[in-house]
Amino acid sequence: MDVVRAMRRVRRVREMEEEQRRAVLESALVEQAGLEAALEAARQRERAGRRLVTEGAVTGEWMNRVAGVEEMQAGRRKAEMLGPPITGAEENVAARRADFLEKRTERRQVQLLIEQREEAAAREEERRGQRSTDDWFLNRRLEGREASATGRIRAEDERDGPAGWKEG
Repeated sequence: MDVVRAMRRVRRVREMEEEQRRAVLESALVEQAGLEAALEAARQRERAGRRLVTEGAVTGEWMNRVAGVEEMQAGRRKAEMLGPPITGAEENVAARRADFLEKRTERRQVQLLIEQREEAAAREEERRGQRSTDDWFLNRRLEGREASATGRIRAEDERDGPAGWKEG
């Protein structure tokens, strides 16, 4: 059982490592989500600029057209600027996810070994118990045979009479 106890300690360490990796993964996911939200905001800014250009063309207000063009360009620049960080964040998330899954696999392997050891110990204990029961019944049966054999010998002795005595 010392092996199982040591394996349980290893499992606990693996669980802690897995939790750490989970926290790092969640942090990377939050960072990625923030960048994607900023990208969506930049796209909305670009769309709002297009709407201003369209409104300016319909109403004839040149200020709306100029403001719309500036908004479209600002949104486009922001989206282009966010491209590389988003790609980096996606790669970071993929790496963190791989680390997390690796630690989860290690923990599950240790868990499986512990379960196998415990099952083997339980089977061995069951075998010992069965062996003990079998020995008890065997000894009981042998004691019964000895007692009945001794009883038959005594009965024969009583029939024959005391040793050396013969009827006439």
